Amino acid sequence: MSIETVEVGGTIRLGQFLKYAGIAESGAHAREMIEAGDVEVDGQTETRRGRQLHGGEVITVITQAFETSVRVG
Repeated sequence: MSIETVEVGGTIRLGQFLKYAGIAESGAHAREMIEAGDVEVDGQTETRRGRQLHGGEVITVITQAFETSVRVG
């Protein structure tokens, strides 16, 4: 499976990245996914919406509705 890379040009917070990559519809939606334990960073469940992403991390979101993985560029 090929993983899409989303270029961000620097650091970005996890919640912001989920919105920017089109995975979350809003900041509130991103928060709900993170708090529910649906978001992994490099294979580890992440519950901090403010987690800084620097590039190269693989973000995986697994919900009942869908599963997707995106690399931070």
